[in-house]
Amino acid sequence: MAGLYIHIPFCASRCIYCGFYSTTRLDLRQQYVDALIRELVEVGQSKMSKDDTISTVYLGGGTPSQLTIPQLHQLFDAIYIYNKVEPDAEVTIEMNPDDVSVPYADTLRQLGINRVSMGAQTFDDERLRWLNRRHTVAQVGQAVTILRAAGIRNISIDLMYGFPNETIDDFVHDIDEVIKLDVEHISAYCLMIEEGTELYRRYGDKRVREYDDSKEETERKMYELLIDKLTAAGYEHYEISNFARPGFRSRHNSSYWTGVPYIGLGAAAHSFDGHLRSWNVSDIQQYIAAVNRDERLNEEEELSATDFYNERVMLGLRTCEGVDLSALSDDERNYCIQEAQPFLSDDILLLTDNRLVLTRKGLFVSDYVMSSLMQA
Repeated sequence: MAGLYIHIPFCASRCIYCGFYSTTRLDLRQQYVDALIRELVEVGQSKMSKDDTISTVYLGGGTPSQLTIPQLHQLFDAIYIYNKVEPDAEVTIEMNPDDVSVPYADTLRQLGINRVSMGAQTFDDERLRWLNRRHTVAQVGQAVTILRAAGIRNISIDLMYGFPNETIDDFVHDIDEVIKLDVEHISAYCLMIEEGTELYRRYGDKRVREYDDSKEETERKMYELLIDKLTAAGYEHYEISNFARPGFRSRHNSSYWTGVPYIGLGAAAHSFDGHLRSWNVSDIQQYIAAVNRDERLNEEEELSATDFYNERVMLGLRTCEGVDLSALSDDERNYCIQEAQPFLSDDILLLTDNRLVLTRKGLFVSDYVMSSLMQA
């Protein structure tokens, strides 16, 4: 079983923090959908056997909800024609709250899309404007109501924290508001200043400043509150940044963390066949032109044994299941346990059922733990 990821890079406007490949060239949407379908046919013929099935489909971006309803129909018709999609597949689309309308939500249901991921980010209109988000706080709740009425029973909301000048009380308000929505899944990320983004440029120009020397401690308290309040509300903390109601973990993203093969279509999309990683060119016009020439502008990398080990450690420790030591070779397992000893002694890691798992204390130093267990 494999996952199918389709990158839809279109955005009506760019958020200041986003480091994903995107474009505001909405005039290219139809050309892009046509190219996606050509790539879909080519990949299906060259990389999948007749017995391969698709267990998850994920439209990410960008803003996939910038596709028109006819374009969505065209794309999903091709997905189902050229792939063997399992009847109970998880099919996700990322949407902006202000793109959710009754006709659009009804279209999702008709196309078999059963999961919607929306970026609320914050429940403060002033911060939304600062992020250059198009939606308002009120539109988040309205979008959830419309999706529920259309029969969407799996909704995920993205939150951010760590804004300049954000207080603990500010973030508690955001957590309380997202809990009120009673959605099935919540992802929460600390605001990062990534090179190449508008936020990075503002930070470099001194238009955005860090809080002060207590920034790290403030963000730690926010994360602790996030865990406490969401778990108390019945959400399972199953990955460092992800929380789900029982039975509603993101199946698609979980496949990334467990090494399940996946196919990526579109500009900047990545694929993994179990041994080889490949990624398409991060330029929409180059991508369209190449596909129309029956070519693929992509790069690839074959993973070494060390790469596989490091990925198992890094991805495994992100999840509540941890690193499965039985999946490692004898040498890898011995190395991993040896390097883990200081963390086991300090109650940062726990060894249970032949798995290494981060403790609550370990969550706050996870990057350091992962890098310490990796091989050079």
